[in-house]
Amino acid sequence: MTVVRSEFGPHLMLDCSGCNLEKISNLEYVFKFLNELPEKIGMTKITQPYVFPYEGLIPEDKGITGTVIIAESHITFHSFTDKDYFFFDVFSCKHFDLDRVAQLVQEAFEVQNVERHEALRGINFPRSLEERVPLVAGKTV
Repeated sequence: MTVVRSEFGPHLMLDCSGCNLEKISNLEYVFKFLNELPEKIGMTKITQPYVFPYEGLIPEDKGITGTVIIAESHITFHSFTDKDYFFFDVFSCKHFDLDRVAQLVQEAFEVQNVERHEALRGINFPRSLEERVPLVAGKTV
């Protein structure tokens, strides 16, 4: 039997600055964005977004944190409002238009500067039990 392997799915990570500070610090705005995004990008929302204000051990690291669980995996948002910065991730087992997601995020939060990172996750992920690759001492064989 020939096994055809493909990755589990893409992970888009955006590091954003030069944003609309009112939007990245507005709980309701972030909730609405996370609530509407899955449908816009062809994903299946299985929970309402969980969005909350955050203040860490470093006082200037306060901001908004949010996540929405999708059937395909998850979407996350973490802002640092005093630093005019936020991180945004979409990880999915379903391929999606990474450029469209980046554009939607940049437009919604009026992002001026973005560092974009992409990864293909789960290169050896078995799509079926027959495709499992045995592990020997932590390495695939």
